[in-house]
Amino acid sequence: MTALGFLYPGHSAEDDYPRIEQLLGSDIRVDLVHTDIGEDAHRVDALLEMGSAGRLATGVQELRHAGAEAVVWACTSGSFVYGWDGAQEQVRTLARTAGMPASSTSFAFVHAVRELGVRRVAIGATYPEDVAQLFAQFLRSDGVDVVSVSSSGVITAAEVGTWGEAELLALARNSDHPDAEALLLPDTALHTAAHIPALEKELGKPVLTANQVTVWEALRLADRRVNAPELGALFTREPIVQA
Repeated sequence: MTALGFLYPGHSAEDDYPRIEQLLGSDIRVDLVHTDIGEDAHRVDALLEMGSAGRLATGVQELRHAGAEAVVWACTSGSFVYGWDGAQEQVRTLARTAGMPASSTSFAFVHAVRELGVRRVAIGATYPEDVAQLFAQFLRSDGVDVVSVSSSGVITAAEVGTWGEAELLALARNSDHPDAEALLLPDTALHTAAHIPALEKELGKPVLTANQVTVWEALRLADRRVNAPELGALFTREPIVQA
């Protein structure tokens, strides 16, 4: 049994995680602890506070007791808002506190883009424009070519959590770009786990979503690879080691 730990801010799309656990179809256990979201706002000052070391440390002990082998801060905006160097320090601090390998959803996107072997991406963000652009800057710090950034201007994670399949498909269609080799949907408050194959079929290219890459990142940290096509192209890369 491989136990994966996640620190998830508040309550929005956390039901993606048991769904992903089920779709993995192997001896993978997903343990999720909710962190205090503070002020629910896609605003830089609120996001910096949401991702502070003290807030993340609060949930770590529970994951350690659950036997987690790796932990991922399951929040994109609450990590990239620190910038590349700040996000690295956030992860290093989390790893020291947890006593296990650690990462965040922002770095999960970077590593997933590398895994797919693509360089040109489009971003479909639910965030306001200024926050969406910070994500683009974060990716560019690793040499990713961001060809377009779409912003929906949603202020709260709570609102994003109410979006269904229709809103998700509209976001994907409106955010895609003909020059992009993959589309990235960065908000962990967005329900996507049940819809990734449909998104990829609609666009004809890989789609990386926040909760999907977050679980993939935890598997990477735990040195596990699982073939799960229902979770999209990211989960069909070779070599496949199936439990």
